[in-house]
Amino acid sequence: MDLKDIQNLIKFVAKSGASEVKLEMNDVKVTIKTGPGNTETTIVHQAPIAQVPAVAPTTTEAAAVASLPAEAAKDDDSKYIVIKSPIIGTMYRKSAPDKPLFVEVGSVINVGDTVCIIEAMKLFNEIESEVAGKIVKILVDDASPVEFDQPLFLVDPS
Repeated sequence: MDLKDIQNLIKFVAKSGASEVKLEMNDVKVTIKTGPGNTETTIVHQAPIAQVPAVAPTTTEAAAVASLPAEAAKDDDSKYIVIKSPIIGTMYRKSAPDKPLFVEVGSVINVGDTVCIIEAMKLFNEIESEVAGKIVKILVDDASPVEFDQPLFLVDPS
């Protein structure tokens, strides 16, 4: 179906008085909605999906490869305390663009220190640390959306 066919279809639907027409052909879907002061046309082209054969590793290879990095990461992160997001919003690592960051990797924090700000519905909420220690890893980039209970920082309490 080319552009000329679609234009002719739109004209035909407008003249016929129909309020909505849906047309699905091989790889094209067309929806035309008309009404008083309302004309909407949606065209969706779907590309054919290529099938790529996957070569599966043997079960012993897959188990060995999958278990090593996962176990190493668990052992490394298990000794750290995670500071999580208490709300949904956008995390900022500084109070204003011209201000310094609240914390960086290597920063020593105490209980009650502000580690970031989360904006939710135009309200800026200071997130305070509930633990004392050293920031080991920052898990979220500045000005990124965060979910409830999403890990933000890893803190070494020792």
